[in-house]
Amino acid sequence: MENEAGALSRVAGLFSARGYNIESLSVAPTEDPTLSRMTLVTTGSDDVIEQVTKHLNKLIEVVKVIDLSDGNHIERELMLVKVRAIGPDREEIKRLVEIFRGCIIDVTDKSYTIELTGTSSKLDAFLDAIEKSAVLETVRTGASGIGRGDWVLKV
Repeated sequence: MENEAGALSRVAGLFSARGYNIESLSVAPTEDPTLSRMTLVTTGSDDVIEQVTKHLNKLIEVVKVIDLSDGNHIERELMLVKVRAIGPDREEIKRLVEIFRGCIIDVTDKSYTIELTGTSSKLDAFLDAIEKSAVLETVRTGASGIGRGDWVLKV
């Protein structure tokens, strides 16, 4: 989409006006400073997704709409999670972070802040594996994706 003020608002308004839910949304400038790439995750039947795509294509700021789930793609999400880490729990949390290939990015005498990257299901699995009462705070970016191999999004 065009990298200009109000473009994100119009996309969100389109979803809101039609009663569609946005599960996650990330937007950032691309290698072309006049364009931003928006990765939007929503759910619905094939008909609903088709309608969403048609409505998005009608917006002036939208340059191109691609459904990454139609082809081979890589999808990742970033999660920062602050956990209570006291006494013997500290070593157990460290082991769990290693298993999930995460990184402890901040340490205090009572907590760890952990960075994890992966699919949404991997991040969910980490949260399922750690004791619920240990989780103090969680922040997730939502999914970002890119086509696999030689496929490149061209405008």
